[in-house]
Amino acid sequence: MFGKKKDSFIELTKLSSLVASNVEVTGDLGFVDGLRIDGHVRGNVLSKVGAKSLLVLSDQGCVTGNVRSHDAIINGVIIGDLEVEHFLELQANARVTGNITYRQLRMDCGASVDGKLNKLTDASAVSNVVELPNSAASA
Repeated sequence: MFGKKKDSFIELTKLSSLVASNVEVTGDLGFVDGLRIDGHVRGNVLSKVGAKSLLVLSDQGCVTGNVRSHDAIINGVIIGDLEVEHFLELQANARVTGNITYRQLRMDCGASVDGKLNKLTDASAVSNVVELPNSAASA
């Protein structure tokens, strides 16, 4: 009860790449470790499947395209779908127009989403779902 509180949701990853605020990228952008975007990307931003990647989108950053990452901290604009395999943090200036798929979510006051939120579940949780026959559902 009074032990140490574990707030470390995001596995620390070295941010090895930067799209600076004066940079505009047109085309898909792939990354493996960590990526910080302060500029504008017109294309998909996709981490390598299975990589423990971290995407940081600053309040100056904008992505027009789909985004996929292991962990993500979003404080800018995404116009497209966002898929985060592990932990997603939507900070106060985050604006997402598209569907979001996540496992864990933290959303600060002021962040906005225009789309559906889809929570990923473990296979074990899915197997515990029991479907009722149609006749029982209408009773």
